[in-house]
Amino acid sequence: MADWSTTDSFATAGGTLVLALATFSAVRSSNRSARIAEETLLTAMRPLLAPSLADDPVHKVLWGDRHTAKLGGGRAIAEQVDGVIYLALGLRNLGTGIALLHGWDPVPELVLGQHPHVEAEAFRRLTIDLYIPAGGTGYWEGAIRELDDPDREGFVRALSEREPFTIDLLYGDQQGGQRTISRFSVLPAGDDEWFAQVGRHWNLDRPDPR
Repeated sequence: MADWSTTDSFATAGGTLVLALATFSAVRSSNRSARIAEETLLTAMRPLLAPSLADDPVHKVLWGDRHTAKLGGGRAIAEQVDGVIYLALGLRNLGTGIALLHGWDPVPELVLGQHPHVEAEAFRRLTIDLYIPAGGTGYWEGAIRELDDPDREGFVRALSEREPFTIDLLYGDQQGGQRTISRFSVLPAGDDEWFAQVGRHWNLDRPDPR
């Protein structure tokens, strides 16, 4: 004769196991769905900066000391006025999210993509918030003002001799995340103009795309 207490115990254990497996599967599926939803949201907020196009609108750039300049599509500004070196880049956001610019690192010579960038903490911070809308245009601006700035001599030479130089930009999404470094080469155009090219992008908060 069957031992009904033993049978009941096996039945209960089997039911508990089935329930545990179902719960594990549901939690795993829920976690997977949450990760997909999070990645979809981050992708929708992700910016990617490149030089503006030649037919993009002209921007009026205003520095903190009220120096102004007009920046055409696909162009850059590099000029020295009263001892201040003014720099600017025309930008287009190729991404789907608003770009918030954090900082910049100037290199008074042309460096290629394999040359490593400095740590994010070493970037010069912007004194104002600059945003580039998704699919839209804008600009970055900076200036070298101090006489003892370690990059001043190199930039004075680059501007006077019309030699190319490099600007690394640090930026992220509108919430400050998904930080990216994009390397821009600034090259002479004609006798008194400059244009920019982007050479490489580095992701700081997620795997690189290569």
